[in-house]
Amino acid sequence: MEAVAEGLWGLADYAEKKGEIGKAVKCLEAICQSHASFLPIVEVKTRLRISTLLLKHSHNVNQAKSHLERSQLLLKQIPSCFDLKFRTFSMLSQCYHLVGAIPPQKQTLLKALDLTASLPPEVSVRLWACNFNSQLANSLIIEGDYHSAFSALESGFDSASQLCYPELQMFFATSVLHVHLMQWYDDNSVQSALRRCDDLWESLGPDRREQCLGLLFYNELLHIFYQLRVCDYKNANQHVDKLDAAMKADSQKMREVQRLTNELNALNQSLSRPDLPNRERSLLSSKQAQIQDRISSMNNMNWSAEQPLEPAYFGNTKRPWQEKLVLAPPPIDGEWLPKSAVYALVDLMVVIFGRPRGLFKECAKRIQSGMRAIQVELVKLGITDGVREVDLQHSAIWMAGVYLMLLMQFLENKVAVELTRSEFVEAQEALVQMKEWFIRFPTILQACESIIEMLRGQYAHSVGCYSEAAFHYIEAAKLTGSKSMQAMCQVYAAVSYICIGDAESSSQALDLIGPIYRMKDSFVGVREQASVLFAYGLLLMRQDEYEEARARLAKGLQIAHNSMGNLQLIAQYLTILGHLALALHDTVQAREILRSSLTLAKKLYDIPTQIWVLSVLTGLYKGLGEIGNEMENEEYRKKKLDDLQTKLADAHSSIHHIELIDKVRIEVQQFHELDIKRAMESQSMGVNLDIPESVGLSTPMPASSSSRLLDLDNLDSRRRGKRKI
Repeated sequence: MEAVAEGLWGLADYAEKKGEIGKAVKCLEAICQSHASFLPIVEVKTRLRISTLLLKHSHNVNQAKSHLERSQLLLKQIPSCFDLKFRTFSMLSQCYHLVGAIPPQKQTLLKALDLTASLPPEVSVRLWACNFNSQLANSLIIEGDYHSAFSALESGFDSASQLCYPELQMFFATSVLHVHLMQWYDDNSVQSALRRCDDLWESLGPDRREQCLGLLFYNELLHIFYQLRVCDYKNANQHVDKLDAAMKADSQKMREVQRLTNELNALNQSLSRPDLPNRERSLLSSKQAQIQDRISSMNNMNWSAEQPLEPAYFGNTKRPWQEKLVLAPPPIDGEWLPKSAVYALVDLMVVIFGRPRGLFKECAKRIQSGMRAIQVELVKLGITDGVREVDLQHSAIWMAGVYLMLLMQFLENKVAVELTRSEFVEAQEALVQMKEWFIRFPTILQACESIIEMLRGQYAHSVGCYSEAAFHYIEAAKLTGSKSMQAMCQVYAAVSYICIGDAESSSQALDLIGPIYRMKDSFVGVREQASVLFAYGLLLMRQDEYEEARARLAKGLQIAHNSMGNLQLIAQYLTILGHLALALHDTVQAREILRSSLTLAKKLYDIPTQIWVLSVLTGLYKGLGEIGNEMENEEYRKKKLDDLQTKLADAHSSIHHIELIDKVRIEVQQFHELDIKRAMESQSMGVNLDIPESVGLSTPMPASSSSRLLDLDNLDSRRRGKRKI
């Protein structure tokens, strides 16, 4: 009977190589369904093989799970065969994970860890312990048990240390850092995890680091996420540059490998000719060997010799090893995200750090590149025009969520870029795309609803619809559980209320600013602090509290300049400070500040801020009697104002304008919400990108309101409340 099994196994291998997966499974199922009796070990190996095929090439999770559960029962009768037992535990755990059955997954992994603890501490046993601790940490995170997840990851780290395996130690160290970033207990713990990653990475040495491309991307991205969180934008740029260089180098290498592979295939075809002369065959064979050596040297990953046991992500055919960014060796399938998702994420980081500096041409290029790559992957997952989340295979939901969230991040940044450039129609189109994706995938993209509302507020504010802007900002704050996001939306709403300009609106602005101002030091990072100081300074200026306003704004400007590097926010700070300097009759400082602000606004193509600055400068030149400068400045201001009015007219006449500013939330139809939420909650811990919102504080004064601000001295103080925070 063993010979029969060997024959059917061989037929299954042959069918798989031809891509006939159904035939391969049928060959293997013939063994399991046979009336003849096979040895239990043969049946176990066969069922494992079937499960592997199903997981790699189909959506039949439950069928794979059934085979693995049957294998587990058979293995109980066998005292040894520990490797098979470990394989079964690992794959069964992943099946439970994919169907969202977390309690049985945890139970399976704990049994597996008990087995590893009962065996001599051989290398293979410790490697399996690393596998099970990694999976256990994921399941614990899904349940919100971060403390136990840290324990599991530290146990894995200890096993890797006992093996003297620094790459594996680095895998667990970065995983610990990622969980710290997801669940930020305290600054010291996060910084300690960060330092351990730095020390381990440095200890690998340049040659070994070169072999760990997946760890390079994972570690650098985690550093960037940390620096985004603490608003250390300047130091983050070096990590973005390093990632960008690594991505370009790897892409170039992959293109060269593909070229060589095509050349090798052509050689193989030539060598298959039976009539090929011996001398020519010898030359071609020599060239074939050279190309094979070159391809092998270019794919010199130290983990490529042994394949992982489970697919990198479920429901997609297995990708070639060189197309993965592997984090850890087998038996850990240590890929964090598919390479295409990681590369899209690198493009996104370039955009997030380039946009505040006004690098719009590069941002547009990266947004287009990232969105194009994501669309390709969405098609592979079956997401084409008209497909909604109700149509998705359960097993495709998690990976679809990864790509859809990345897509929404790109669109969010596109909206921000276009609003900064006063390209309102282009911003509308991107925002409508976000809205349409959300309507099609409301459960998967539930976290994006508050972002969309915030962007609707940004758009409404930019086109002078301040009441509508405040409404959408307040709605966005209600829709998010993020304290940071709530604070930012409330600050944005306050600025919109200030722009309305009446006493009631100023009072509403103060009610929003006050609580955030009092808790501004409690936030991680300085983004909220810089923003609330801006809004509070603006409000104080409206109340003629010039000295106090200048003190708050100067502090906020220092924070924005030293830590954030957001040129638009800096330009707006400078404009208000220039106005205050003029109001306090410090014309020398006013001129210097306003010129700096105008330079920044021009760099950003920020027309409303340019008009605002030019209006203040006109008043300055008029007060100083510089008629030539006044006339030249006023002429340029009118030209910019005409340009802005044209863009505003186009925006207001667009079919999307009313839809976006309307004071109603998006209505969506929920589909089998519980199933989708369960699938999304079952995602790996590594997919929580935890990227802070990337939209900066919007320009507070479009042209239609700039005159109101410039004539503060003439406003009746009885119309404005004098309450202070």
